[in-house]
Amino acid sequence: MIQSESRDSRSFPVVKIHADLVITGGGLSGVCCAITAARQGLKVVLAQDRSVLGGNSSSEVRLWVLGATSHMGNNNRWAREGGVIDEILVENMYCNPEGNPIIMDMILLDKVVSEPNIELLLNTSVYDVVKKDADTIEFVKAYCSQSQTSFELHAPLFCDASGDGVVGFLSGAAFRMGAESKNEFGEQFAPTEEYGELLGHSLYFYSKDTGVPVKFVPPSFALNDITKIPRFKSFNSQEFGCKLWWIEYGGRLDTVHDTEKIKWELWKIVYGVWNYIKNSGNFPEAETLTLEWVGMIPGKRESRRFIGDYLLRQQDIVEQRTHPDAVAFGGWSIDLHPSDGVYSSAPGCNQWHSKGIYQIPYRSLYSKNIKNLFLAGRIISVSHVAFGSSRVMATSAYVAQASAMAAVLCKKYNCKPADLLPKEKMIELQRSLARIGQFIPGADVIDEKDLVQQATIIASSELQLKELEEDIERVSLDLSVAQMIPVEKGQIPEVYFHAYAAEQAILHAEIRASSRINSFTPDTCLAKFELPVQPGKNCLRLKTDIEVSASQYVFVTIHKCPSVSVSRSEKRITGILSVFNTVNPAVSNYGKQEAPDEIGMDSFEFWCPQRRPAGHNLALKFEHPLNVFKAGNIRNGIARPVSAPNAWVADFSDKSPTLTITWESPKHLKKILLSFDSDFDHPMESVLMSHPENVMPFCVRNYAIYDDRDNLLFEKKGNYQTRNEIVLDEAITTNKLVIRVEHPSEYSPAAVFEVRCYEEL
Repeated sequence: MIQSESRDSRSFPVVKIHADLVITGGGLSGVCCAITAARQGLKVVLAQDRSVLGGNSSSEVRLWVLGATSHMGNNNRWAREGGVIDEILVENMYCNPEGNPIIMDMILLDKVVSEPNIELLLNTSVYDVVKKDADTIEFVKAYCSQSQTSFELHAPLFCDASGDGVVGFLSGAAFRMGAESKNEFGEQFAPTEEYGELLGHSLYFYSKDTGVPVKFVPPSFALNDITKIPRFKSFNSQEFGCKLWWIEYGGRLDTVHDTEKIKWELWKIVYGVWNYIKNSGNFPEAETLTLEWVGMIPGKRESRRFIGDYLLRQQDIVEQRTHPDAVAFGGWSIDLHPSDGVYSSAPGCNQWHSKGIYQIPYRSLYSKNIKNLFLAGRIISVSHVAFGSSRVMATSAYVAQASAMAAVLCKKYNCKPADLLPKEKMIELQRSLARIGQFIPGADVIDEKDLVQQATIIASSELQLKELEEDIERVSLDLSVAQMIPVEKGQIPEVYFHAYAAEQAILHAEIRASSRINSFTPDTCLAKFELPVQPGKNCLRLKTDIEVSASQYVFVTIHKCPSVSVSRSEKRITGILSVFNTVNPAVSNYGKQEAPDEIGMDSFEFWCPQRRPAGHNLALKFEHPLNVFKAGNIRNGIARPVSAPNAWVADFSDKSPTLTITWESPKHLKKILLSFDSDFDHPMESVLMSHPENVMPFCVRNYAIYDDRDNLLFEKKGNYQTRNEIVLDEAITTNKLVIRVEHPSEYSPAAVFEVRCYEEL
């Protein structure tokens, strides 16, 4: 028993924790930063001021995770982010294809607590910063409301992933808040004063059908006059959750210090909307619906942006400018919202896409004046316009992984973040990131430590793609369709396909390419064809003498002609994809982006895949087989399709697909990395949306690894993850590895993006 009658003032206990890296903020950015750093051996403290992890992706807010894939509504093919954020999304897809936000919470918590190098502090708010000198943080103070415990968190390095930049603000890091003018950086899309300077917060609700009539009595604070919301006619009984992302407010206020005021206004709106749906009489189908959940905290979009040694801006995104210190990429549209949010008569968003993904430089990921402070998430060094793209969660998490790996190198060299800028250290950072699955467009990431670089690689077979057989029902050309095919330098192969016409017609076809290297906007016509078709079956040929100067994807394009149908194939092959000139209003895709001259954006057509189970490849036959699925692809440093599939793909007829990796002399192996195809084109939205499968159809499920004496080193059954890291109990000495894989299905041949081998961890 404890008893005290003293009237002396008391204080809460103070716990001092020393680590290599202290991360503030347990949203997706903080989570991915912590896991990345911990797996590389850093002792990490992760302080999160909420009781769950995930931030805007958690069950407290329930926003789906998106990044460069943009709901498959742009021209960024195979653009889902890699590394830990990919691992989390793939895990969520496997465990939670229904999109239950509670399961997403569980997955994030499980990932973090499974790392012994992470000390997780939930319900713990950082409230003060103590500095060693003017530009160096010594430790941060935090408080846990649940245990009434104060903390001093000491480290040589800190990362602010808090969204509002609490550590950056308290430490005196330079920051901006609000929009820059057009003149400051020459950004033509900079918003006018009427449009506003800040994006607001959103708060969502969920409904469910009880099967019996349910009445709703609104609270006194609910919005009575729904017509104050100019878009009120858009509300319906079927949409809920983050499909109502445009329930937004607060852009005219201080989006940090006025958050509680903003929340109350959003509650007023949400309960007013539900009252309208339940009691207006306009939605009789809502009689049995009940309000299942309303968010308790708003999802924030924008507040402070901190200044690094480089400020990413509109031109970097639109022109896809290159940076020698690129460590990540983005690809969401430049997506700005009116500051009046739901009360604005302007559209809820103003999205403009670029023709491909863009590099994010390392110089934007640390504070320019607080020397040991990394930035992660939405607070990195960007202009307001560029923030419109870089702010989304998957991009923010991807950036955070780069900050984490930089912290690892800072410990290795006992240096500060900016000290990694010299070329030699930057190359080491880029290659370290590639080693954990982080794709960096345009970077040279061949890893000299990877023993596979020294090996001879032989495969039991290599797919020579001669034909995508006609084996499922035809599809009418109600939309223009293109089959993306990877071609090597030289002449484009002759292509044959069947068209079935209801009447005599002229079918228009083209072979297109992309004007920007490693991008997928088919804006360059290489050849045009006018193909007369007769009623019934027509065998058609596309032949051109055009040559391409480098390996790339070309688009065999067949234009809309509703009276004609074309053959399709059941085969789904790594790096082979069909796309359609269609619309996706969710991301402002209406088939073509027609940008006014004065906003500095490109105009172009959208050619996007269809979600499975749709989206089959066209049935085509090639004059010469496509010979792009070679075994040597497994060591080119790129573990996703870019200008080529970048994968070894076995032949369909190969009963036991095998890779044999041989060295001239024995090697000591401790770690083996394998990368499989989890379909980087699938956005894997984390909540609300359901998905047709929980394992991607291209992914190798079963494999085994043997040494030169045919000893089994490792076997996996039921794999679904992109990257498999095998750490052997004891290092082995061998001059050969044999990797035997199984085809995922009769329609998808086995594919491996990369194999890496290392002597040490």
